[in-house]
Amino acid sequence: MQTRRYLALALPCAIVLGGLAFARPALRAQQGAAPQIDADDIGGVVASTNGPEAGVWVIAETTDLPTRYMKEVVTDDRGRYVIPDLPKANYSIWARGYGLVDSPKVQSQPGKIVDLKPTVAPDKAAAAQYYPANYWYALLTLPEKNEFPGTGPTGNGISPNIKSQAEWIHLIKTDSCESCHQLGNKYTRTIPPMFANFDTPAESWMRRVQSGQAGSAMIGGLTQLGIQRAADLFADWTTRIAHGELPAEAPPRPQGVERNVVVTQWDWAEPTAYLHDEISTDKRDPRVNANGLIYGSPEESRDYLPVLDPVHNTISEVKTPYRDADTPGQPQPLQLSNFWGDEPIWDSHTTVHNPMFDEKGRVWYTSRIRANNDPAFCKAGSDLVSAKLTPVNSSGRQLAVYDPSTKKVEMIDTCFATHHLIFASDANNTLWTSSGGGGGVVGWLNTKMWDQTHDAAKSQGWTALVLDTNGNGKRDAYTEGTQSVTTAPSGESLGTSSAMNAKVDTTKDTRLNAAFYGLTVAPDGAVWGSVLGFPGGIVRLNPGSNPPETALAEYYEVPWNDAKAPVNGFSPRGMDVDGNGIAWVALGSGHLASFDRRKCKGPLNGPLATGRQCPEGWTLYQTPGPKFKNATESGSDDSHYYDWVDRSNTLGLGANTPIVTGNSSDSLIALVNGKFVIMRVPYPLGFFAKGMDGRIDDPNAGWKGKGVWTTWGTRAPFHSETGKGTMPKVVHFQIRPDPLAH
Repeated sequence: MQTRRYLALALPCAIVLGGLAFARPALRAQQGAAPQIDADDIGGVVASTNGPEAGVWVIAETTDLPTRYMKEVVTDDRGRYVIPDLPKANYSIWARGYGLVDSPKVQSQPGKIVDLKPTVAPDKAAAAQYYPANYWYALLTLPEKNEFPGTGPTGNGISPNIKSQAEWIHLIKTDSCESCHQLGNKYTRTIPPMFANFDTPAESWMRRVQSGQAGSAMIGGLTQLGIQRAADLFADWTTRIAHGELPAEAPPRPQGVERNVVVTQWDWAEPTAYLHDEISTDKRDPRVNANGLIYGSPEESRDYLPVLDPVHNTISEVKTPYRDADTPGQPQPLQLSNFWGDEPIWDSHTTVHNPMFDEKGRVWYTSRIRANNDPAFCKAGSDLVSAKLTPVNSSGRQLAVYDPSTKKVEMIDTCFATHHLIFASDANNTLWTSSGGGGGVVGWLNTKMWDQTHDAAKSQGWTALVLDTNGNGKRDAYTEGTQSVTTAPSGESLGTSSAMNAKVDTTKDTRLNAAFYGLTVAPDGAVWGSVLGFPGGIVRLNPGSNPPETALAEYYEVPWNDAKAPVNGFSPRGMDVDGNGIAWVALGSGHLASFDRRKCKGPLNGPLATGRQCPEGWTLYQTPGPKFKNATESGSDDSHYYDWVDRSNTLGLGANTPIVTGNSSDSLIALVNGKFVIMRVPYPLGFFAKGMDGRIDDPNAGWKGKGVWTTWGTRAPFHSETGKGTMPKVVHFQIRPDPLAH
């Protein structure tokens, strides 16, 4: 972000009646306890009747710029704050902190001292209204451990497919119920009037989850659990809250380096759209696209890439075309929405899920360009080597690339489905893709060849995930079970299928019943991916010298019911690999996990290498926050959609810092020297990210020249604190040397 300076003007003070807040000229910066500020900063002291308030947020918001702009900082141990480098505008300024009620908003401009006086919360109920969603979601009661496996609708109401309490947890978090939005925010922990007049609270829940265009998916989520039992438990949760039950614990205020976090937000897209991901740079080189445009992916909601110019605070869009007229669109609402009635607010055909910059500044993205039926070159009878080995008949999403220099989009037909993207650091600038977990293969595009030939068939390849079961170090004939991963319409695995479903033949190799969800490339060129499910696992794919013929996989299951593992967990989703080759995985059990292949004591291939061969490679870190009401196993109730490793220290917490999304806790969470650093977005409540990247805009500008970028990834921005009309937001995280640095 560029720093802009303006001359400080000695303007008359702005007064809020009642003595609750006041603004004074910058001259005040040299008097009393107020901090030093520049002409483009706002600073002051936050104090309640208890005295200076340390570790509370101060928020500056304006609509004077071309798009809504917010900047949020934290007070130091004396209650002082500095909001640095604000564009010239009129701002609303207020303080928010745990144990307090928001201070009145004060109107001010950069160059002013603004002291704020929030009110001490009169009771626990008032204080809890500012808690992150996971503190409320923790009040949800789980079925007891002895109720599993479920006995179905004529028994205990739990699906017979659910074998343990842990399996129930993985479905009420990011593998189903929280894969698209928070549970526990004010909207979801209460029953709106539209659904309040049913005979029972459970009926209210069964009706509310049928609302809108995601109604079928939501009712499907309850069905996976056992629809009546799930509805009863969610109804019990909201009923107890309506009767006054409050979170059992309060979240801590920011401490230590958490007070150095600076959060900047910009609105983009539109209120009826939602975002899945953003991209700011080439993940292989964070200096690419310095100070440049940020691009987003609106998935099912819109046929465009939203664009933010963070220097000029403007937004725009790039249309995403599809090739064929019969390219599928979006469903109609299953039932009326509490927010949108019968309006189908999502209208995308391209369902752009994930964008990625290359070294030339082009934006590659997953995009549906046609109906699912694959062209002939993908299927049996094709001359393509990949098709000869593993023919593919359908794919739900393909590829496209946008060149900002020419303003043109090119569509690329792929045989394999696409979900996430990552570039390898190889001579071909290979673009690896995940499918979301379905489809049975992992695909790639040789972008060098594509640029030279524009021949989609010639430029692509794909492979099944084949284990070297006979241990001879090469790929041979393999056994396989039924290739059947249950997926959502998007191609994303529902996490209910077993990866190891083939009978092992020690004379042959073994094909996994799996494909990748999360995706990354290690420094040694190996491609890693996550396999959704319970307990789920990760795969290391070595492409070899001539893929797909030479591609071999290794499968490592997350330790569950494993006496050899010090901590057990389950259900991986997003993943990345650090500069040392260590894999970092977001787990549905409420952990950030690392897997270090170098620690494995046993063979990595052979007949015994079927997933449980290396529990010693795993280290699980329980993430911050409460547990569910009657959960006893390790793991918080927070949901973690994805993670990313900051190999280049773009945030300032050190190279190779893993950062996981805190999807129920309004946060990104970094692991630094074995301890978590929580970076919350305090306003609006409801921040929910699905990915991130880090960019260096100016290597000589210290903390101001770099930072981590993400976007609000919730499908329901209207569930947030600011309600209907809320737009998705780009979010920039930076860490300065101290809470007053400017």
